[in-house]
Amino acid sequence: MRIETKCVQSGYTPGNGEPRQIPIVQSTTFKYATSEAMGRLFDLEDSGYFYSRLQNPTCDAVAAKICDLEGGTAAMLTSSGQSANFYAVFNIAGNGDHVVSSASIYGGTYNLFAVTMKRMGVDFTFISPDCTDAELEAAFRPNTKAVFGETIANPALTVFDVERFANAAHAHGVPLIVDNTFATPINCRPFEWGADIVTHSTTKYMEGHGAAVGGAIVDAGRFDWIAHADKFPGLTTPDDSYHGVTYAEKFGLGGAFITKCTVQLMRDFGSTPSPQSAFMLNLGLESLHVRMERHCENALKVAQYLEQNDRIAWVNYPGLESSPYHARAQKYMPKGTCGVVSFGVKGGREAASKFMQNLKIAAIETHVADARTCCLHPASTTHRQMNDAELIAAGVSGDLVRLSCGLESAEDLIDDIAQALAQI
Repeated sequence: MRIETKCVQSGYTPGNGEPRQIPIVQSTTFKYATSEAMGRLFDLEDSGYFYSRLQNPTCDAVAAKICDLEGGTAAMLTSSGQSANFYAVFNIAGNGDHVVSSASIYGGTYNLFAVTMKRMGVDFTFISPDCTDAELEAAFRPNTKAVFGETIANPALTVFDVERFANAAHAHGVPLIVDNTFATPINCRPFEWGADIVTHSTTKYMEGHGAAVGGAIVDAGRFDWIAHADKFPGLTTPDDSYHGVTYAEKFGLGGAFITKCTVQLMRDFGSTPSPQSAFMLNLGLESLHVRMERHCENALKVAQYLEQNDRIAWVNYPGLESSPYHARAQKYMPKGTCGVVSFGVKGGREAASKFMQNLKIAAIETHVADARTCCLHPASTTHRQMNDAELIAAGVSGDLVRLSCGLESAEDLIDDIAQALAQI
């Protein structure tokens, strides 16, 4: 099936007389006739469900759809995009390990890596996504366990060179993890360019209506953990906390990563997705291919308008020919990038604040990437934990406004921007 059909059909196929829509299995537990039958689930000998903290049929059906959309071999849902990124990294990097990350990433993810996971003993080196080959090579250490980047960075909108960073990661025997939230698999499939693990904040375009928080992790099923067994003992040696199972041996390349992430990290941290939220996510996925086209169309029209407006200091949108990332965007996302436009209002922070207060259609929200247009001043909100140097490294200037173009009329959005600028 083509990806448009997968959005609608994949993940769940009803049998004769069964519900056409994915059933919401709103249950914490599942009944078994014998202790032995349940025991086989605990031993990972049989597939099934015993407690929704680990797995739930509704959540698994939606995860299967996302897995199919990305072209992976296994996937899981989490309660948020933040937990998806945490699990994806912590599944293979622990106390005493090191990770190379693009510096141009979402502020919440930066804080997770630079502060919280540092307290857990995981060290991160942040490098520019446009670094030289020498700088990229110098970032690796003997204890490096992964490389991380965002397909389109939030909110800097830098485009990550997936193929280049995948090649560098593989040369050092580690996987590349890519957060594909902004592009979605409709516009970019990182596995096709060498990525090994993909994460999503499904809260954004995938769910698409600002109704349900969630995350997802997808494994390409290609990284050879056993070939680099010394780097990844959690996958290649027995797990004493789970009956001595060796994940890479029992579940192979296609299932080891997600199985370990589920039975070990979800078991212990419990960032459990709600079946109700998974159901709502699936409704969003059914129209993802249609919505992404409109989001991108609106964003390009708005960006082109802003580029010609003398009240705007600068405009950043990968779809613009003037963007330094236009060629890279054309390589990885020829059908479109995302619906988010970043720009600076002449006059700096104060002018940007007045502009946002005067908007009537676009709402000031921490959210981004849903059906309704919204805007944000990242330096004072999502990235406020960063100092000036860190903001610059992340591509977030003090005058930056992030505008997430929804599904409204592009002409109405432009009219709203025009009247708001006129009142500064």
